[in-house]
Amino acid sequence: MQVYTPSLYSYRRLTTRVVKIGHLLLGGGHPIRIQTMTTTDTMDTMATVEQSIRCIEAGAEMVRITAPSKKEAENLQLIKDELRKRGYTTPLIADIHFTPNAAEIAARIVEKVRVNPGNYVDKKKFEQIDYTDAEYAEEIERIRERFTPLVKICREYGTAMRIGTNHGSLSDRIMSRYGDTAMGMVESAMEFLRIARSEDYHNIILSMKSSNPLVMVQAYRLLVYHMMEEFGECYPLHLGVTEAGDGEDGRIKSAIGIGSLLEDGIGDTIRVSLTEDPELEIPVCKDIVNRYHQSTASVSTIAADSTIKLPYNPFEYKRRQTKEVNNLGGKQVPVVIADFSKSTVLQPQDLSTIGYQYDSINDKWHIGDAAADYLFANNEIEFALPGSLKIILPYQTWLTSHDKEKCFPIMDAAKYLEANPLSHAVNFIMLDCFSKNNSAENITELFAAVEKDPTAVLCLSSTNKNALQSIRRMFVTLMENNITAPTIIICDSKDETIDQSLIHYAIETGGLLLDGFSDGLCFGLHYEDHSFAAQPKILNSIAFGILQATRSRISKTEYISCPSCGRTLFDLQETTAKIRAVTNHLKGVKIAIMGCIVNGPGEMADADFGYVGSGVGKITLYKGKEIVKRNIDSNIAVDELINLLKENSAWVNPTIH
Repeated sequence: MQVYTPSLYSYRRLTTRVVKIGHLLLGGGHPIRIQTMTTTDTMDTMATVEQSIRCIEAGAEMVRITAPSKKEAENLQLIKDELRKRGYTTPLIADIHFTPNAAEIAARIVEKVRVNPGNYVDKKKFEQIDYTDAEYAEEIERIRERFTPLVKICREYGTAMRIGTNHGSLSDRIMSRYGDTAMGMVESAMEFLRIARSEDYHNIILSMKSSNPLVMVQAYRLLVYHMMEEFGECYPLHLGVTEAGDGEDGRIKSAIGIGSLLEDGIGDTIRVSLTEDPELEIPVCKDIVNRYHQSTASVSTIAADSTIKLPYNPFEYKRRQTKEVNNLGGKQVPVVIADFSKSTVLQPQDLSTIGYQYDSINDKWHIGDAAADYLFANNEIEFALPGSLKIILPYQTWLTSHDKEKCFPIMDAAKYLEANPLSHAVNFIMLDCFSKNNSAENITELFAAVEKDPTAVLCLSSTNKNALQSIRRMFVTLMENNITAPTIIICDSKDETIDQSLIHYAIETGGLLLDGFSDGLCFGLHYEDHSFAAQPKILNSIAFGILQATRSRISKTEYISCPSCGRTLFDLQETTAKIRAVTNHLKGVKIAIMGCIVNGPGEMADADFGYVGSGVGKITLYKGKEIVKRNIDSNIAVDELINLLKENSAWVNPTIH
């Protein structure tokens, strides 16, 4: 299997070329840099300056500003001059999409320009064109002719460039040959990179952004592999999940996409794209990068793990095949286990925190779409449980439990190997992956017993510093030994805040889920400043959010919402909140909310329905990539979106308990 990282089983950063952006050095083992993007009108010089300063003081090491036309590109000079006059030397980045002329102006002013190879030369018409090899080569020459002037300007002025592919804005030419794939994203960037290299220009950063973390991670891995194969070196990589959204969902999706790659040792700068004020992105970035060694001592080349043969394809998603044990494994969706082990006595109302509402008048339970499947407790529950909820108990407690149809034991590997009796239905076995407590002999004996046992479920965790790599190694070992028992990932957090814990859970479990591993999640929280009463609800929400973001289990509406910028044609935060308020009960429906045509319809390629700014006070509605209602007054656009959902049988009335 192709190895794409030096960080499969232990954390090591990938060596990349060093790129200079103003006074800032990026790649080659330098610290992972944090950046963001302004949301102000670029022509409003003072507003853009003030917002840039807020971002810089929050910790941004680079600030990106949109330049959709020549006039905005020219105004970057005034913005830069004002920032420098106030003592801020932070590198500025011009964000360019459709206008090469604007890029060529900006490259003479700011320290870095970002171009999107999907729309820098090509115009997307969503047409399928069958190119011969000769015709395709002619298209590449056309790109070379239009792109080379910018390359030469950047080389002359010492300006850095990001070649930033977006999953949703691949050109018709790329789509025609490669389809809507990670490989298409890679080739889109490689075409531009080859042109730059032919001009001996190397001050380049690349990115492979998508609103789908699975596509994003696969594309970056493929890009690293193909750069090493073709050039024998890697350029620095900018990581980000585009249109991640806001709130908890936006943070989870960003942490999974960015963090999974950083765990692979891949990534030199990050931007968290939230539909919030840009300075609020910076603390999330810090929580992510603070997990990693910020020194040159941790760098390595891919050759470090080149002898490892993976039993799965890291560039394609395929869920690990397991046998079915009760509602675990097989083709069942991953389960969520709620940890109530810190609670002494449970009451029916306590289950409301994990998706079960008790109706005492009618003596029945209402079960939500995001209701936990199992409850881990230290004592047997004294009241009648909802029909679908099951209990996990410590082995000794389980022995004396009355309802062994609803209650199942959990134990460590040593206890499992000696225990008698065991549950006839499900037995949970805890395994600290590759810790000093588990010898090779013990693992061999455990594997032999587990594979013969149709009731065994492995609960994998790791007390090692780099837990994800240790658990990944255990999954590889299971696959190599043909062990098909279902697995649960147990992830505990000792972080100081719930925001940090969210990042911790999303990274350490999300990356494994993207590789097709795990049949369930269980989170634990260990710090004193957070009351236990709030913990089950928070952790249950995070667990279902991670499963949703990795497309492992869909339990709610998904919003693909751009982070806003100077191109945005309406109040994106307010509109997103308004749409979320009336549609958040539509399980499995994906709704894109885009500030302008640059981010739609291309960037919302994964959405079922789209709400896109098409002019001041005007909204265009999409079904998939097709325009169905054009230039609607924004005052009635949300109602029209609901009508569109109804017309396409995607609307159900919200349930009121």
